[in-house]
Amino acid sequence: MNPLDYAGRAVVVTGGTRGIGAAIASAFRAAGADVLVCARTSPSAVPPGDFFPADVRDPAQASALVASAVERFGRLDVLINNAGGSPSVAAGTASPRLHKKIIELNLIAPLHVSQAARAVMCTQPTGGVILMIGSVSGTRPSPGTAAYGAAKAGLHHLTTSLAAEWAPLVRVNNLVVGPVGDSPDVPAPGAVSTIGRTVPMGRGAGADEVASACLLLASPLAGYISGASLAVHGGGEWPAYLADLRDTAYRAGK
Repeated sequence: MNPLDYAGRAVVVTGGTRGIGAAIASAFRAAGADVLVCARTSPSAVPPGDFFPADVRDPAQASALVASAVERFGRLDVLINNAGGSPSVAAGTASPRLHKKIIELNLIAPLHVSQAARAVMCTQPTGGVILMIGSVSGTRPSPGTAAYGAAKAGLHHLTTSLAAEWAPLVRVNNLVVGPVGDSPDVPAPGAVSTIGRTVPMGRGAGADEVASACLLLASPLAGYISGASLAVHGGGEWPAYLADLRDTAYRAGK
């Protein structure tokens, strides 16, 4: 039996119409799952039957999203809380309204959707899995996106708390995602990309690589993993005070 075969399993991906969310949805579909994605506005690239319009910051809409998945598929096995993000803005000048919306989207909304999903998963003999798409911004200073970083830090704590409360039927884990972008070509001397210079792997993650990590954590292969944070960040970031060593190591690696 293939542990990464998701045939007969139902998956919800919030913010699943573009970027990482779209890659996650595509990966689960390719693995055989029935997938429902949501966003605030209807996309052109997602089949109408696979999309539900929802602003997951609203508890009623979050509940309606989960109810729609159960109505369509008869069950809910995996929830990916991917919806999130933030513009770059100085903390000292950002409006209280902006800070509130950022924290609602990146921290409160995942709690709303998770609560609704848990109510369904706990009625299923096989339970379910909830994955949070976190960020390295929640593990180190996040200048320019302070509220976002604080929300992602809170998402880590939310993960551990829900995993403790909802075990053993519902597993909850967090992915700490670093910069995401296409793998760069081997650069010419002096043309190393910004991401390549800061990440030990020399490139940003592919969205498909984040999706692969979700497939793993939602599968029976990770059946005893709950309350964990999986770093999907290419080795982290070189400390600034090691800039000379970083440059030497990067050149040597080429």
